[in-house]
Amino acid sequence: IMKAPEIIARPAVEVVEFTDPTIANAGIELIEQDAVLLASTPLRVRRVMVRLETAAVVFHSANQRIRSRTSAREDLLAYVVFGPQVRGTVNGLPVEPGVMLAAAPGAEARFVTEPGWQSITVMLHPQHLRTHLITRHSESEVHLPCGLETLKVNGKRVGQLFDWGKRLVDTAARQPALFNERPEVRMAAQVELFEALITALREAQDVDVTRSERKRQAYSRMVKTVEDHALAHVGDHLHVTDLCNVVGASERTLENAFKGIMGITPVAYLIRLRLHRVRKALLAGSQGSTTVSTEALNWGFWHFGEFSRAYKECFGELPSDTLRCKFDELRH
Repeated sequence: IMKAPEIIARPAVEVVEFTDPTIANAGIELIEQDAVLLASTPLRVRRVMVRLETAAVVFHSANQRIRSRTSAREDLLAYVVFGPQVRGTVNGLPVEPGVMLAAAPGAEARFVTEPGWQSITVMLHPQHLRTHLITRHSESEVHLPCGLETLKVNGKRVGQLFDWGKRLVDTAARQPALFNERPEVRMAAQVELFEALITALREAQDVDVTRSERKRQAYSRMVKTVEDHALAHVGDHLHVTDLCNVVGASERTLENAFKGIMGITPVAYLIRLRLHRVRKALLAGSQGSTTVSTEALNWGFWHFGEFSRAYKECFGELPSDTLRCKFDELRH
């Protein structure tokens, strides 16, 4: 079989635990991820990445409601399966243990995850999977995704794929040297990965979307449109009227969309989104040029007292504390 480009990097195993959603994308070069915490309670996220030879497996878990916009690298396919107790949505559709997501390179998945979230993501090069299928004369049984596709898979098969991935990341987290130092172990694991993935994909079918689910998909697109508009107009004070005009919908429909997808109102979500952007700016700031007031104004907060209270409610500390800790770290 023709060898696909390698994605292995040292170390092969990386375990990251964090409580700050604004750093969700740090240190993970195979995925672009932007996260917003939807609850004002402490967050705990665990991510384990195992880079094999031409594929990678990533485990995610989270204890709180999060909105994340996630896409794989432009040259990688991504397949996602979920833990047995998972609850949440992707692009408005519910995710559950018998569902698999298939994402073409660069396709975006807009997740809203509930507490207890667990997922396994498999990333691989399209040509590598295609070569395997052609060699097995199975190319007619499995099609590569176009955009983001939600697939219904035999529950046993998709469960086996999740369980296999969980065993892999648990073993790698306990014994990282086994994968970091031994390419033959990575290759053996990759062989098993392809067998489990192709077996599941052979039984995959497109999900039949109900009328109510189509409505939720429309709501999800509406939320994305509003979010994109808000991020393109940083610093502007956006009225609900502006948002209704952007999506061409009534205020009630807009409220229903945000409450149905995000669980909060449009105004509450956009405030939270901008607070996360201020925090990112403070964490990326440079001493002498970054100030809390400047970054707050850049993101449309003009009442500094209300801004500070909202920031502390969201992140558990004042914005001045964030900036002070950042500069203390730089000094040490």
